[in-house]
Amino acid sequence: MPSEIDTLLRSPKAYAIVRKAVEAMEAHRVWPTARNLELWVHYVAAKDSALAAEIDQVISSGEPFTEDVSEKIAAEHLPTAKLSGEILHAGQTLTKELDTVSKAIESARESSEAYGQQLATASETLEGQDAEAFKSMVDTLTIATSKVRDENQALESQLADTTQELGRLREHLEQVRRDAMTDALTGLANRKAFDEGLEKACTETLERGESLTLAVVDSDHFKGFNDTWGHQTGDQVLRYVASVIDRAAAAPRLAARYGGEEFALIFPNETAEAALKVLETVREEVASRILKRRSTNEELGAITVSAGVAQREGDEPLVSLIERADAALYASKNAGRNRVTRAESPPPASRAA
Repeated sequence: MPSEIDTLLRSPKAYAIVRKAVEAMEAHRVWPTARNLELWVHYVAAKDSALAAEIDQVISSGEPFTEDVSEKIAAEHLPTAKLSGEILHAGQTLTKELDTVSKAIESARESSEAYGQQLATASETLEGQDAEAFKSMVDTLTIATSKVRDENQALESQLADTTQELGRLREHLEQVRRDAMTDALTGLANRKAFDEGLEKACTETLERGESLTLAVVDSDHFKGFNDTWGHQTGDQVLRYVASVIDRAAAAPRLAARYGGEEFALIFPNETAEAALKVLETVREEVASRILKRRSTNEELGAITVSAGVAQREGDEPLVSLIERADAALYASKNAGRNRVTRAESPPPASRAA
C-alpha cells in the first residue's frame, strides 16, 4: 500500500487527498502535526487498510488522538517509522553489548594489574625470608592466580556470548536493510532500491565501457480491472505480473516495482536487443494465462503488459534514459498495447552528462 500512496502523492490527485486529510483531522479535532498529517493522508487514501481500521477504532472509542497514539499507529503501519524504530532498537542493543564488553575488559585489566603488583611484592618479600614466610606467600599467589584465571575465563565467555549476539544483530540489521529496499506487495525491489541500483549500474558500466539497458513495463487497462474486481484481486494480478518479471531478472539484472502497476528492469552489460527478447518472453507468458479470482475461482480473463526499452548511449544522463524508456512504453500503449517498443536514440545534446 505505501507504494500506491506514494504514487498518488506524485499525481494531480495529491492536493485533493491532502485537503481531504486536513478536513478529516479538523472534524476529529486532531492537530495537523507532520506525523498526524502523514497518518491521515494514508487514512483517507486507503480506507480499507489496516492503518485506517486502527484509526477508525480510535475514533469510535472516543479516545483522544494524542502524540502517543499517533506514534504507536505509525510504528505499526508506516514503513519509515517502523524502520526507524527497528534501527533505533538495534543501535541500543549494540550499545548495551559494547558497554558490557568494555566493562568486562576493564575488570580484567584491573585484575591483571593487581596480580602483577602482587607478584612484584612477593618477589621483594621472599628475599631473605624463611620457609614459613615462603609458604604463606605461595598460598597468596595461588589464590591470586586462581582469581585471575576465573576472571579471564568469565571474560572469554562474555566475549563469546557478545560475538554471538553481535552476529544475530548483524543479521537483523541486514534483514531490516532488505525490508527497506523491498516492495511489500510483490517482493521485488522497491523504488528506492531501483533508484540506487540504476545509479550504481550507470556508474559501473560507464567505467567498464559496457552496455546498459533499461526497460519499463506497465500492466494494460489495470485501473479498469482494479475498479471492476476490487483492490485485493488487483493486488493478486500485480503479484502475478511481478512473479513473471522476477523470473526474467536473474542477477546482475534488477527487477523493481516502479510505482502502482508499473515495473522496471535494469540490464547491466546487456544491449537493447537482448532486453527486447527478455521482454517479449515476459509479455507472452503474462498474456498466455487465464487468471482466476483466488477467493471464488471465478475466471478473470487474461491480462497483458506493454513495455518500453532504452539502451544508454555514451554518458547519457539518467533522466534522459528514463524519459526515453517511458516514451517507448507510451508508444507501445498508443500502438494498441500488449507489445514491446524500443526507444528512439536521444538527441546529440542529451548524450553528455
